[in-house]
Amino acid sequence: MKEYHAKAYDHLMRLPGFSEQSVTTHLTLYQGYVNNTNLLAEMMREQLTVGQCGTIEWAEMKRRFAWEFNGMRLHEYYFENLTGTATALDRQSQLYKKIEEDFNGYGLWEQGFKGTGGMRGIGWVILSYDVQTGRLFNVWLNEHDTGLLVDTLPLLVMDMFEHAYLPDYRLKRQEYVEAFFNVIDWGRVEKRLSDCLKSQLPIAGRDAA
Repeated sequence: MKEYHAKAYDHLMRLPGFSEQSVTTHLTLYQGYVNNTNLLAEMMREQLTVGQCGTIEWAEMKRRFAWEFNGMRLHEYYFENLTGTATALDRQSQLYKKIEEDFNGYGLWEQGFKGTGGMRGIGWVILSYDVQTGRLFNVWLNEHDTGLLVDTLPLLVMDMFEHAYLPDYRLKRQEYVEAFFNVIDWGRVEKRLSDCLKSQLPIAGRDAA
C-alpha cells in the first residue's frame, strides 16, 4: 500500500514574521499527521483483513483517520500558500475579480477573512470554492474535520491553531493574521482557482456539461 510522505518546505525558513523555531515546531507537528495517517491506514487495513471492521476499535480508528488525514493535507495547503517573496494580489487577475464579484469588493473579503481568523477557538480559515456554483466562501473549519463544506475546494488556507501563532505572537492573534497576509503566495492561490475552473467535471448533485 502506498504511503504518504512529508513534503519539504524549506522556503518556510525565510518567512518574514515567522521565527525559525516556530516553523521547525510546525513542521514537526505536520510530520506527526503524516505518520499517523499512514499508521491508521495500515491498522484499518489489517483489521479489515481479519474481519474486525465491526469492532469499536475499528470504528474509532475510522473516525480518527479524518482528523489525521485532514491535519496532514490542510497543513500542506497552508505551507504551500506562503512565500518569503510575497507581492500584492494582481487587481487584473481572475482571482481578484472573482473575490470582488462574490464579496462585493476585495476589502470586504479581506475584512471577513481576517475577522474569521479573529474568532475565539482553534481551527482553520479557508477561502473555499464551491465546485457546483463557482461561489467563494470564507469558511471556519473547527478542528480539522468539523465544518468542511461539501463540494468545496480550498484556495487559501490559514492555520489558527495555537501552535501557528503562540511562539511568535503569544495571544496577539490579529498580529499573526497580519503577518500571514504579508506572506501569502497569491500566485499559488490563483493557480488553485484556475485548476478548479479547468476541472469542472460532473459530480453528484450537478448535471454533466
